[in-house]
Amino acid sequence: MMRKEEVRIGFIGFGNMAQAMAEGLISRKAVTADRIRACAAHWDRLCRNAEKYGIRGCRSAEETVEESDVVVVAVKPYLVEEVLRPVRDRLRGKILVSVAVNFSFDKFEEFLVPGTHHLSTLPNTPVAVGQGIILCEQKHSLTEEEFALIKELLGSVALVEVVDEAHMGIAGTLSGCGPAFAAMFIEALSDGAVLHGLPRELSYKLASQMVAGTAGLQLATGRHPGAMKDGVCSPGGTTIRGVAALERNGFRNAVISAIDAVERRQ
Repeated sequence: MMRKEEVRIGFIGFGNMAQAMAEGLISRKAVTADRIRACAAHWDRLCRNAEKYGIRGCRSAEETVEESDVVVVAVKPYLVEEVLRPVRDRLRGKILVSVAVNFSFDKFEEFLVPGTHHLSTLPNTPVAVGQGIILCEQKHSLTEEEFALIKELLGSVALVEVVDEAHMGIAGTLSGCGPAFAAMFIEALSDGAVLHGLPRELSYKLASQMVAGTAGLQLATGRHPGAMKDGVCSPGGTTIRGVAALERNGFRNAVISAIDAVERRQ
């Protein structure tokens, strides 16, 4: 089995998520830019985006598949079957990885050539800086060696978690929509600091590092978030006053409601 440094990767579709993955893989030196190919519907735009990362654009999905060992389909879910049908036979002997939302293993089985090796995943945008999350559907058709290779490759840019199909949706909401919610929190923290005179650039830097550091501490220690909060709140102190203000304004209810709204598609 080839080493991850030898893998040739081809993206069918090169939008925001595909670019984030390419950027992360290259910056983390998991794969060199010359081993990545990409194709997309709009040639001029593809060339501009590919040039940013030093990768080569391909005119067609056929060319992309031909020059790749791992083919990443990164198009909208409603386009998946349309873009893959012309290259179904060419996918023999390749590893197909999907990043299309809500496109499960069983959906692929309906139209791919029997025996195609494929895996459905859900990445989030922080893969661009090697700090992402990539959910892998538990059900797949990769060999043990292929799955180990893909996990090693994706593990270069993300925390890789294997999730059963029933929980891919909610796990994807948490990890995929969460960055938007976290960014809003960072912005709001910064606004509060700017209100009291802190320069904007510095407030963003401190807020972002605080969120990253707190998350890193939780992952490293496994401590309950409530215990981490309690550890900063002295009786009658400043932090507990801020916590009380958040509770009065429905902070936790707002966050829970945001997740619930996504799941219910409200």
